[in-house]
Amino acid sequence: MEEIGCDQNHIHLLCNFHPKYSVGQVVRIYKSITAKELFSKFPELKKELWGGEFWSDGYYVGTVGERGNWTVVEKYIKDQGYKPEAVQLRLF
Repeated sequence: MEEIGCDQNHIHLLCNFHPKYSVGQVVRIYKSITAKELFSKFPELKKELWGGEFWSDGYYVGTVGERGNWTVVEKYIKDQGYKPEAVQLRLF
């Protein structure tokens, strides 16, 4: 993960991964690992969620290629919603 930005009900991730993995695989792995860790650290959380699922099924993906402006996307994600000091994202 290069950059993380969060809002009230969603997050923005700027990440870099090997091309042998599809975007869907990376999203599925990210959602799976983060939900598992959250439920193990905060078991009461699962009781508060309808159906016991932390993440919704959907996601949006935009790509930045070699000629794309990585710094513009990075700044956009940094500027999303809550400021980093207001949100604790250190789960592991």
